[in-house]
Amino acid sequence: MTTSDDSRISEDRREALRYALAIGSGAALASALASPAAAQSSVDNTLDAIRANKALRIAVLPGELPYFNKDLATGTWSGFSIEMANDIAKLLDVKLEYTESTYGNSILDLQSNKIDLGFALNPTPQRALVVDFTATVFPHPFGAMLRGIEAKTWADINKPEVRIAVDVGSANEAIARRFAPNATIKSMKSRDEVMLEMASGRVDCVVNALVLGLTAIAKNPNLGTYKILQSPSVAIPSSMAVRREPDKRWRDFLSVWVDYNRGIGQMREWFVKGLALSGVKPEDVPVELNI
Repeated sequence: MTTSDDSRISEDRREALRYALAIGSGAALASALASPAAAQSSVDNTLDAIRANKALRIAVLPGELPYFNKDLATGTWSGFSIEMANDIAKLLDVKLEYTESTYGNSILDLQSNKIDLGFALNPTPQRALVVDFTATVFPHPFGAMLRGIEAKTWADINKPEVRIAVDVGSANEAIARRFAPNATIKSMKSRDEVMLEMASGRVDCVVNALVLGLTAIAKNPNLGTYKILQSPSVAIPSSMAVRREPDKRWRDFLSVWVDYNRGIGQMREWFVKGLALSGVKPEDVPVELNI
């Protein structure tokens, strides 16, 4: 083979490569032009889809204070989670779109691409199999509503003479039976029955999560006072959920956003503001709340 033959073959290869690249680029461009909406709404890239559509779709839960509150007269939403959503939307320069839902359906709404973000969700192992969770917004602590007794630790209520009311089958019951097994525990059918037992003086305390305890006492101060119990500290994380997708930029962005706003104290300010919608005064929020 001569030098001229080598040159001709090399040139042929270069020409073939240029042709292949031209076809590939043209096909990609044609595909993008043919279906721009599909490219923008790809479930594998939520962050880019939000920016392209100029909208952040969130689940809103009617009546779930302090996270969500809907003014029936104006249709305006407020609450802790709405404060968070407004800040995220402002940062991304997009508008909010609401889908009324429930805690359980928020997971389904994410999977079916009806929403981009779910709030106030506990990252259970079962849920983590189907959606992703951001960094913890705050660890939701458990303690007790106390009336006529003093308690700082679980050991203080873990006594046969202490009567505790809980709603049957709930996390409240599971925690009471684990950390105060020696107490006299009364399992009631509903939260309303639990509060009735407390109001009537038939029990000394009610074991429940902080939000439930604070809002119940705000409605009826005669129920006593709320105390986060220690030794050990018992808390279930509250977080935000996003769709499971290969591209993790949306989840990672939100996690950084959470850590930043917790660090500067903004998250606690929004939380206290949300509690105020239920009548909880800022001074009634325990200082040991880690948010």
